[in-house]
Amino acid sequence: SKMTVKAVKMPCTAPNVYTKVPDGGWGWTVAFAFFFVEALTYGIIKSFGVFFNDLMESFDETNSRISWIISICVFVQTFTAPLSTVLSNRFGHRFVVMAGGVLISTGMVTASFARTVVDMYVTIGIISGLGYCLSFLPTVTILSQYFDKRRSLVTAVASTGECFAVFSFAPAITALKEQIGWRYSLLSVGVLQLSIVICGSLLRPIVIKEQEEVKAQPPEEPTETKYMLENEQTRTSIESIDSGVEITTSPSNVPGKTKAEPKSEEPKEHVQILVENNSTPPEPKTKLLDFSVMRDYSFICYAFFGLFATLGFFAPSLYIIPLSLSLGIGKDHSAYILSAMAIAEVFGRISAGWVLNKKPIRKIYIELICVVLLSVALFAFPFASEFWGLMTCSVFFGFMLGTVAGTHIPLLAEDDVVGIAKMSSAAGVYVFIQSLAGLAGPPLAGVLVDTTQNYSSAFYSCAAGMVLGAVFLALVRPCKAGLCQRQQQRAEESAPEVLPDLPDDFIEMDIGKAENSGKGCDGV
Repeated sequence: SKMTVKAVKMPCTAPNVYTKVPDGGWGWTVAFAFFFVEALTYGIIKSFGVFFNDLMESFDETNSRISWIISICVFVQTFTAPLSTVLSNRFGHRFVVMAGGVLISTGMVTASFARTVVDMYVTIGIISGLGYCLSFLPTVTILSQYFDKRRSLVTAVASTGECFAVFSFAPAITALKEQIGWRYSLLSVGVLQLSIVICGSLLRPIVIKEQEEVKAQPPEEPTETKYMLENEQTRTSIESIDSGVEITTSPSNVPGKTKAEPKSEEPKEHVQILVENNSTPPEPKTKLLDFSVMRDYSFICYAFFGLFATLGFFAPSLYIIPLSLSLGIGKDHSAYILSAMAIAEVFGRISAGWVLNKKPIRKIYIELICVVLLSVALFAFPFASEFWGLMTCSVFFGFMLGTVAGTHIPLLAEDDVVGIAKMSSAAGVYVFIQSLAGLAGPPLAGVLVDTTQNYSSAFYSCAAGMVLGAVFLALVRPCKAGLCQRQQQRAEESAPEVLPDLPDDFIEMDIGKAENSGKGCDGV
């Protein structure tokens, strides 16, 4: 029978089907899209401070109430991460990212017409915050699926989009405000963010189908020749007293049969019926959100690492300028310190990606070293007493922050944590847990500063959180190794004893020979 293969020309919107992870191909286009998504999401969030003074003057509000705009935005972005995972698994990454771009642009454009700070809470905080979540997380997830060996390097380089955005957007928006005012500038930013829809359209789904090897069956030998060969090969075992063949495994001794049927002189014709099943087995239903990751001890430890480490991500960017001003450093020099931190972060991201791309290497241990050094940098800030001391601490912190910030989410795809198969669900739960620290961190540091009247207390609290994060990160690999050993022991205990697969006719020939020998002895 002829097997006809019908070739179907796939449209450009169809998924890319590969036999293995391509480590390139369309993945370079996805990396290009991720670069701009990073710039238009986190880059805008970090540059939003240029609007603070204008908003305080227009709405006659305090700095604290204006700062809640970004706090609500970041909280909504991280808190709704599981929703992003569910929607991505249900409708695909491309549609979700495009919808997120529409929400971000809508929130920003609407905020340009706001009359109170509460309007900003709703438009930028909730609407744009939800859009940021729907845009960022699916993009980094699908990028991890396109790369394997180069995953760390490509993700780290593409994530530098937010750093370059801070360089370009902050001075550009400042210059634009002087020409057209803050409202039209905010409107322009919202229109620019609509280009996330274009980036989302480039996220073609990827399907990995392993190629099955089809072995050609040898031609069937004639029945007589087959039995002659078997008789020659098994003569020794038949005539031997200790043949090693257990008669109880013979089909003639199966319960329900008390006698072995006499073997006819002519060999029986064995007919093998091949049942052809044209219907393909149903594909397993994809879970919208796989909560089985919560039973994985290694992921639980990694999630606690993200929870405590998030406390140390925000402090220097929020408090480095107030700390420098309290030490008598001018505003211009304080701005230079923040710029140097951003430049160092770019080099940190690229360096971490390059190091983690080396093989063989245990990436989780490299991440642990970076987190420990990041804790040291946070502890060093309160001991700086002049411009160059703060500059040194800021450059060191920025570099180490880049090594951690650009790799902590892609590391979920490593086998030491959950693996690429559960990357999507794990990322949603992981970022959701981070949202708790993101919401509680800034107020906690603010309370410590107000209580002690010293900005150093904020850095100490963040350093303590980073140290706790390092402790949980150190437990990830031991938990994973212990879990794998327990699963292997259970598999060995539950595995049934496999008997050697002996052909039926071989047993029947032994029985028949034994019966004939017995009759010969009785005759004698």
